[in-house]
Amino acid sequence: MIRNSVKAIIIVNGEILLTKNQDPEGFFYLFPGGGQEHGETFHEALQRECLEEIGSSVQIGELLFIREYIGKNHEHAAFDADAHQVEYYFLCQLNGVSCQPTNPDSHQIGTEWLPIEMLHTKRLYPKAFIEPLQQFIRGQKTTIYLGDIN
Repeated sequence: MIRNSVKAIIIVNGEILLTKNQDPEGFFYLFPGGGQEHGETFHEALQRECLEEIGSSVQIGELLFIREYIGKNHEHAAFDADAHQVEYYFLCQLNGVSCQPTNPDSHQIGTEWLPIEMLHTKRLYPKAFIEPLQQFIRGQKTTIYLGDIN
């Protein structure tokens, strides 16, 4: 089964808001968002996920990127070989200030604003997202569909 997921790209003054997570290998960062539930629109799912993970509602703007993740093609294939997820990344703005997440993911330990030019020094998933994101920030034309990247 293919799972839809919606993600928020929240940028303020050259920094991006990400969820900060931890596993045995250390810290890693993800875009806020998550899986669409049955009966939800993308916007409803993204609002719910942002409240759960960053503690704020968002104003949802344009769709910037679409990414697929087909588990058997990536480094953790032994754990998620059957996974097939399509992720939709929307440009968003915070409605007010983010506060405590209401239902963070299991590995999530908080949120963090990171300078976009420093993303290559962090363990960000999907890592292949850094270049298209930087192109977008520079005002360069980017491809919306990024394919099966990690």
